Amino acid sequence: MSHAALREPCSRATCPPLCSTSSSFGQPLSTARLWHHGTAVPSSRQSFAHRPQGRRIGGIARAASAPAVLPKTLPPSLPKEWEAAYERLSMERGYCTLSSSKARYTPANLAARALAPPNARWGIVQRAAQMTFGIGRVFALLALDKLTGQNNNRDRVRLRAAQLRTTLTDLGPSFIKLGQVLASRPDIVREDYMEELCVLQDDVPSFPDPLAFAMMEEDLGQPLGAVFSSISESPIAAASLGQVYKAVLRDTGENVAIKVQRPGVEPLILRDLYVFRALARLFNPFAQKRLGCNAELIVDEFAEKLLEELDYRQEARNIEDFNRNFKNDPKVKIPWVRRDLCGGRMLVMEWIEGLRCTNPQGIRTSGIDVDEFIRCGVVSGMRQLLEFGLFHGDPHPGNIFCLPDGRIAYVDFGNVAELSQQNKAVLIDAVVHAVNNDYDMMAQDFIKLGFLSPGTDTAPIVPALEKIWKDSMGKGLADFNFRSVTSKFNELVFEYPIRIPERYALVIRSLLTQEGVCLTLSPEFHFLEVAYPYVARRLLTDEDPALRQRLVQVLFQHGKLQWARLENLVKLAQEGSGGLDLSDTVRDGARVVLLDDDLRRQLLLALTENDRLHVEEVAHLYSMVQNDINPQKILTQTLGDLPALSRSMLLAWSEKVLTS
Repeated sequence: MSHAALREPCSRATCPPLCSTSSSFGQPLSTARLWHHGTAVPSSRQSFAHRPQGRRIGGIARAASAPAVLPKTLPPSLPKEWEAAYERLSMERGYCTLSSSKARYTPANLAARALAPPNARWGIVQRAAQMTFGIGRVFALLALDKLTGQNNNRDRVRLRAAQLRTTLTDLGPSFIKLGQVLASRPDIVREDYMEELCVLQDDVPSFPDPLAFAMMEEDLGQPLGAVFSSISESPIAAASLGQVYKAVLRDTGENVAIKVQRPGVEPLILRDLYVFRALARLFNPFAQKRLGCNAELIVDEFAEKLLEELDYRQEARNIEDFNRNFKNDPKVKIPWVRRDLCGGRMLVMEWIEGLRCTNPQGIRTSGIDVDEFIRCGVVSGMRQLLEFGLFHGDPHPGNIFCLPDGRIAYVDFGNVAELSQQNKAVLIDAVVHAVNNDYDMMAQDFIKLGFLSPGTDTAPIVPALEKIWKDSMGKGLADFNFRSVTSKFNELVFEYPIRIPERYALVIRSLLTQEGVCLTLSPEFHFLEVAYPYVARRLLTDEDPALRQRLVQVLFQHGKLQWARLENLVKLAQEGSGGLDLSDTVRDGARVVLLDDDLRRQLLLALTENDRLHVEEVAHLYSMVQNDINPQKILTQTLGDLPALSRSMLLAWSEKVLTS
């Protein structure tokens, strides 16, 4: 790619290949894992239905019509391989457009910002030495264990994992965040270390209140008393990147939470990331040979998300997006944000009064319907992933509230990730293929999602997937939990050339965290008993044409209607609460059948397959859904659609006549 060129968003199909080497299980692990493509995003004729056009998130331009310009020149000190590696990461994600904003991450911008302060190079050398000593000590101890044969001793492994966690904490915010990311990356860290890193907390001593108040006034451009009638004397909570105060707005009298960034944290993180990038480049040959992954790409993924968390204006935009997505959901509360009072280091949002999910006993004794609250949480999480494509990347118990009226509320939107329309569709495919025990197609979904490189021979993986899924499912949905299937999948990652893209590491962590919250509230809760019906209902009732087409693809295999799959979907959808209305689905299905010759032919063949009329199957299916269909509604809507339907049929007929 030319750095001076303008790049329009493009699909995977039109992107030039990054490497001509095909990968298979016969190749070394390093070759196969290096190749990783994300999936295509909507073309310029499509848009994200739940994300305003022109938004930028994580350094990737989302606007379909406004191309971004890459920096025309690179700092002389920045190796061009850095920028090339980052461009590759962007293409892996399904995008060919990068943001040129200085506030967004690119390796060039990182280098420019890290080297900008006076004596920056000397500071970087000192920090690199500090990092090398801290991390080098951990690796030296691991090498000693290997020499003495203690590397597989469980007690010794737990000790070393705890020492690693302590070292990361001592090295500061960047390393605390790094540890949290590694805790959800089984393709990088072995399971026993992941378990220790999962308990890594970023609770740290608060910084002095006068400093926090001075930063607030600097961002506001006026005294605190002019904006707030009162403010807490000390922070309500403190973390590695900032701390939170409670205040009352002078103009409205409303309670708000003020999130203010820790002084000096951004230069420190920029310096750390620059060193990470240099070390990644140095150790990349080792990472590719021994781990089968590109260390530079891993650093880029981590750096993008971390710098995004430092941008409080971006977090304010995330809150607004979540508010738009859930504005018509009576069971989900998203706090409002005062954009006029927000700055790069300060965020002012609605104060949420409720019980945090860190207090499960309090929620159970509060008098609310705990099972319904849990169901609301699972469905809202599924909507974020599969409907909006914009999801909370860190829904831990401290970020989820139970309100007095039983609603669920989310806070802390610094860690937010986005999935393309294509990725959402493939995720739904993967769920459906899992329900139908279609393991060959599940393996293909791994390629589409970027877990496996294109061209990978999936034959060896299929039996492993089948074993993992069947062992995890046990006798049914009630036996399934994400923790067990993730544990088994972690083993698969090190046996086959699988790499987990950062966005899906966040998805996995999000699902695991949500399941953990649910289980602390109700140990008898079963995640899939809520999640599966939601997916089935979406497939059967959603008006999105892409999902309608997906439903057809699911129900027809090799040109034959899969009656068992259709019945299974209906049963799952009926298990969800709130009632099931298939009237629109029946109406839309009839319309498609009337207008689509191929589908009509397939349906007729299905009804007369094996030289017999499948009356029994149709009758059985009707008996299942008769209470979920409103004939009066269908008739009324069909009569209203009749002129448009007639016109479409006439146009289709005339087109066939002219073609013939």
